[in-house]
Amino acid sequence: MASKLPNMRLTSIASHRTFSSLATRSSPANTILKSRPSNPLHSSRSQAFLPRPFLQQAFRRSYADAPKVELSPKPKKRFRFFRNLWRVTYLSVLFSVGYTGYLIWDLRNPAEQVDPDPTKKTLVVLGTGWGSVSLLKNLDTENYNVVVVSPRNFFLFTPLLPSCTTGTIEHRSIMEPIRNILRHKKASVKFYEAECTKIDYEKRVVYAKDDSDVKGDTMSTEIPFDMLVVGVGAENATFGIPGVREHACFLKEVGDAQKIRKQIMDCVETATFKDQSPEEVKRLLHMVVVGGGPTGVEFAGELQDFFQEDLLKWVPQIKDDFHVTLVEALPNVLPMFSKQLIEYTESSFKEEHIDIRTKTMVKNVTDKYIEAEVNKPDGTKEIEKIPYGLLVWATGNALRSVVKDLMSQIPAQAKARRGLEVNEYLVVNGAENIWAVGDCAVANYAPTAQVAAQEGAFLARLFNTMAKTDAIEAELQELSAKQATANPDDRKVILAEISERQKQLRRVKQIGPFSYSHQGSLAYIGAEKAVADVSWFSGNIASGGTMTYLFWKSAYLSMCFSTRNRVLVLFDWVKAKFFGRDVSRE
Repeated sequence: MASKLPNMRLTSIASHRTFSSLATRSSPANTILKSRPSNPLHSSRSQAFLPRPFLQQAFRRSYADAPKVELSPKPKKRFRFFRNLWRVTYLSVLFSVGYTGYLIWDLRNPAEQVDPDPTKKTLVVLGTGWGSVSLLKNLDTENYNVVVVSPRNFFLFTPLLPSCTTGTIEHRSIMEPIRNILRHKKASVKFYEAECTKIDYEKRVVYAKDDSDVKGDTMSTEIPFDMLVVGVGAENATFGIPGVREHACFLKEVGDAQKIRKQIMDCVETATFKDQSPEEVKRLLHMVVVGGGPTGVEFAGELQDFFQEDLLKWVPQIKDDFHVTLVEALPNVLPMFSKQLIEYTESSFKEEHIDIRTKTMVKNVTDKYIEAEVNKPDGTKEIEKIPYGLLVWATGNALRSVVKDLMSQIPAQAKARRGLEVNEYLVVNGAENIWAVGDCAVANYAPTAQVAAQEGAFLARLFNTMAKTDAIEAELQELSAKQATANPDDRKVILAEISERQKQLRRVKQIGPFSYSHQGSLAYIGAEKAVADVSWFSGNIASGGTMTYLFWKSAYLSMCFSTRNRVLVLFDWVKAKFFGRDVSRE
């Protein structure tokens, strides 16, 4: 019996090795099951038959042969930064698209309006320019019966008008229908597409004439007013020079931009017509711009871009004859900019082959050339004939006839020459219920769109304050009448209310006079360059170049009146960049 025990022990050891080998060849699931704690009874029996070294060796083999689960390495910090940046960008784009969609939906779905109260004052606004539209945008129309009279039923973003002449931007992209603006006011506003022919100050009546192609039975009408805002703008100043109004193109309205675009292509197509003389070709392809302000400089830059980037590709035969000349009576262009930016503009124009003729004053205009008085370096003057195919007149402003007539009715305006003189609250001097904004007003500021927009916003705040003042004063009168017949207890309560209303009245009346805040000046000079003289804290920042051109684009894009205008202008820029400008005549 004793001799059989060693054999039994060897058999147990062999069987255990076989079991361990099978365990190492089993699946990972079985390996996991084998690793679980076994029955204590079974464990004690195994330890009784097998020595510990054999168990440890079998466990090492099983653990070594088991499949290992590889964990993904932790991302490095720099990749984590880019991943977070991508998430932020993605979410920002989604938010921007969603917010833009909401603004477009809100623009397309105006809320219901309340009817105006006939007991309130009638406020008549003339014009739909920068000053008038800024007033209407910020005015609480529930306080007045508002009537708008203008010969055009849209607001025009004039800073981008030079881009419309060459097809960089479509003209409808910078037009905002005035009814889109008025329809979003709380109280309804009446709009009449008509031209104001006369303002009767004594009778407080505006005479308007329907000047549309399709006229009804009533061609003219009278519009009474309690308060009047004159924002009719100004005409193009010709300075009495003969032939300007007959032969030159202006750049103030949409029709002007369309006319210039047609004439550019007419000059190009006529110059390439059969049997044209070299002198006539040079004349037709000579584009002359009179006026060295922002409008004239931007148009000259846009026109040269149109030639270099588009016309030269499709009509290469005009390469040696196409030429742009800028004529200015002053010693330099862009007089409102710093000397550094003026020199940069002139050097950039020289690189772009745009000729600048300063100290050159136009004296006469014919259908084929202009006569200009040129100041020579030695101080002498000489009359020179400059032939042209296209002449664009981009000079100063002149008064409209309706403004001249109103000035003649007010004795205090007898010495006014440049427009309606106004006080610090934009009230026309000599009148109590007439205000003036924009180019038709003289407020000791340059006649720019920026000034007109701030004047309109100021008038809106003033009128809103005046309405609150009238309401509080009416309440005070009612409370005063009540306290006269009230008993002592009620009188104390009423007197407390009167004191509170008087405090409100003092706070409301604390509106100061108009003060213009200059935000800066911008101008595009061609070749994807721009100049900017921007106010920054207590000083100005003057810059020019390609980065300033990107700032110019972003600034004008943000200044557009509505989301609709911004989207359309952005699409036009992208379209012109990819497909070029259209060279068709219409």
